[in-house]
Amino acid sequence: MASAGGPTQAGGPGSAEKLSPSAVNRILMEVLMYFGRAIFVFYPVYLTGYLGLSVSWVLLCMVMATWWKKNRQWKDARFGTAIDFVDNETHVINKELQGGLQMATWVHFRDVEKVDWVNKVLDQAWPFFGMYMEKLLKENIQPAVRLSNPALRMFSFTKVHFGHKPLRITGIQAYTHEVDQREVVLDMNVSYDGDVDIDTVVKPPVTAGVKGLKLQGMLRVILEPLIGEAPLVGGVTFFFIRRPTLQINWTGMTNFLDSPAFSSLSEETIVDIIASLMVLPNRMCIPLIDQVKVDQMRFPLPRGVVRVHLLEARDLVAKDTYMMGLVKGKSDPYATLRVGNSHFKSKTIKENLSPTWNEVFEFVVHEAPGQELELEVFDEDTDKDDRLGGYNLDFGQVKKEKEMDQWFPLEGVQNGEVHLKLQWLSLSTDLSLLSEPTDGRACAMLAVYLDNASNLPKDHSEFTENQKHGKHSKEARLTRRTPDPNSFVEFSIDKDVQKSKVVFASKDPVWEEGFTFFVHNVKTQQLSLQVKEPEKKTPLGVLNLPLSRLLNTSDMSLDQRFLLERSGANSQIKLKVTLRVLTKEKPPPKIIPSPPPQVNQQNAQANQGGEGSASSASAAASSAPGVSNNNPAAKASSSNQAADSQMVPNEDYFAHRRGSFLANEALRSTPAPSNMRRYDSHSLLSENSISSSRFDISDGAAYPEALRKHQGSFGEIHLTVRYASLRNKLIILVNACRNLFPCSDSGTDSYVRLYLLPDQTWRHRKRTHVKRKTVNPVFNDKFEFDVPLQAAQTRKLDVSVKNNKMFHTRKRKDIGMILIDLSQIDLVKGTTEWYELSLPGLKRPS
Repeated sequence: MASAGGPTQAGGPGSAEKLSPSAVNRILMEVLMYFGRAIFVFYPVYLTGYLGLSVSWVLLCMVMATWWKKNRQWKDARFGTAIDFVDNETHVINKELQGGLQMATWVHFRDVEKVDWVNKVLDQAWPFFGMYMEKLLKENIQPAVRLSNPALRMFSFTKVHFGHKPLRITGIQAYTHEVDQREVVLDMNVSYDGDVDIDTVVKPPVTAGVKGLKLQGMLRVILEPLIGEAPLVGGVTFFFIRRPTLQINWTGMTNFLDSPAFSSLSEETIVDIIASLMVLPNRMCIPLIDQVKVDQMRFPLPRGVVRVHLLEARDLVAKDTYMMGLVKGKSDPYATLRVGNSHFKSKTIKENLSPTWNEVFEFVVHEAPGQELELEVFDEDTDKDDRLGGYNLDFGQVKKEKEMDQWFPLEGVQNGEVHLKLQWLSLSTDLSLLSEPTDGRACAMLAVYLDNASNLPKDHSEFTENQKHGKHSKEARLTRRTPDPNSFVEFSIDKDVQKSKVVFASKDPVWEEGFTFFVHNVKTQQLSLQVKEPEKKTPLGVLNLPLSRLLNTSDMSLDQRFLLERSGANSQIKLKVTLRVLTKEKPPPKIIPSPPPQVNQQNAQANQGGEGSASSASAAASSAPGVSNNNPAAKASSSNQAADSQMVPNEDYFAHRRGSFLANEALRSTPAPSNMRRYDSHSLLSENSISSSRFDISDGAAYPEALRKHQGSFGEIHLTVRYASLRNKLIILVNACRNLFPCSDSGTDSYVRLYLLPDQTWRHRKRTHVKRKTVNPVFNDKFEFDVPLQAAQTRKLDVSVKNNKMFHTRKRKDIGMILIDLSQIDLVKGTTEWYELSLPGLKRPS
């Protein structure tokens, strides 16, 4: 479900356009250039004939000019390709591999696994799948088709054979850490190029059939809920995240659908049918236990809403030409936006390569990551619209960033960009956040689950005649015999109208469908419902539900049977209606390195009272930017415990960072060697304590002279420390550093090294990648230690920031260190803080 809105412009595409003086001048210049080009081409021919020269000279000059032009273009293209390859080497190689080699998905993406064993199972089970489909088509689909239209009463399947080529799964990706602990999510890349052979008789002698079928798409399978008894899974839900691609080879009377004029139309119609069943928000559900609620499986509440601002585009490709292509024109661009089954088209901007739309669209998001915004830009023409490029954006990125405002490059064309602003809106039950917008945008979302109806009248005349003549319902049935009705439900909120599927020949129809609506005014709008028969105007029942009624209910939801008006005496319909408030979420805080503190303040802190490095580190930590002075733990800590004090975690930042990093392979920690040194935890940062860079101190190497002469702070490091209880892993996020010691005029080539003490062998060493020529590096690296929670609470984390360019000397590489006592941190809750760096054991020159 989606909505669109935005300011309109005076003078739409249909209004008469007035030519400005600049437009007239441009047209005159184009005409003069055209005639000048013609004179330039034909004058040498005239001159050659006038002088009596051979025409061969003209042809030779034309050949030479053409060769020079083509050679110049080839050189420009070659140099341009080389420069583009140097600038985007990784992207170009991946694109060539995907487009040229046509490899399977598991080759391109390391998270996608090759599942040959599943394909072997499908190969073995495919004949039995064909038997099941033949039974399904003949026993279920065939009667439904006959009831759908009187002209199809003789419809029958004469041959059903699904061939010898089974469905293939080219890759599968499992999600376990990013989802709820009671579910498993699988994304399967499905590819079917089968020799299916199906023949039908529509009405003798009219036949139709399919011989050959190609289908490709991504199928998501959700196993939920996981339970503690057989069969371990409560139900299976599967659906296509995006519309699949389909190609069909028709036979019989439908063979004309293979023609270019009808092939796209027929395949698009069938894809629409598949989308109505298996493309989000529609799902196929198979409950495996009785306790599972089908409505919650088939139509769970959406993840959120994305508001898309289609602002403008620039540098689009010019598709319109004049005078047989001699004069290049512009384009008449418009944009289309699609999310699942929701599809919208923007207004058309005439003759403009940098159009401004300023339109707003809203989309309900059911799966993030997974669902994508499919944006395409076209040039509007009278015959066929030309494509100006497109871009696909996964809503998982919008959900993580909360708000995005940037230019996106159009793919499939040489140039062109589109400017989008996207906002993630969460669904809340807090009425205090409800506000009526004045810009025409939605303030709430309504989710409706249509379950079933009971005791519907056979037609409108049944209950009208009973009311008019006062007949008993039994007497009415004896006097009038009519078949059971074909019915569907039409929902509407103002101008937003949605219809359910048609259930044939049933007084107790079961729909089991979900719908979503955007609400602009909860107090005045209402949900209108009509049960109708196809091709008949008079409804079988009516229901009006004011949305304000939901404000006073528990969880803003109603799940009950409603009595239909203008229907039978006992006609009821079962609905579940849920209202949610749309709320904007604040974007997660971004790490913006602050400018270095004043040198005078650093010197004052470093020289205060003649204390050692422990007291100077404590003073710097209390005055450093980004560290709160109101932290109770920081106030209570003594000077020799400044780096070990418990910090207040930033929960918003932690939630943002939780799923944004790829896990490195964890190495299991081994028992400490027998010659392991013992460390005094009460003097971790004192002058006489063991430094955090163990091997360098053991080797007796000295610090560089520039470091020994440095007076003041050595910078800060931003770390996130937390424990994943379900996975039994200690997770360390090295986010960034700031105000590091500059080892050269251009900055520092720095990296971070980690040990989880007492394990300090080479195989337990963790390090980030190198950030070059900066004193404010941003790493965003994640490390995992395979250690139980009880053991982690007794360990210490040894962190050292090193300079990568000191390898050619015998000097120490360390430019800052910190030793964190994990027993002082709530690891389950986690913490994200800036830590002051120091160099314990540094002997400054006297």
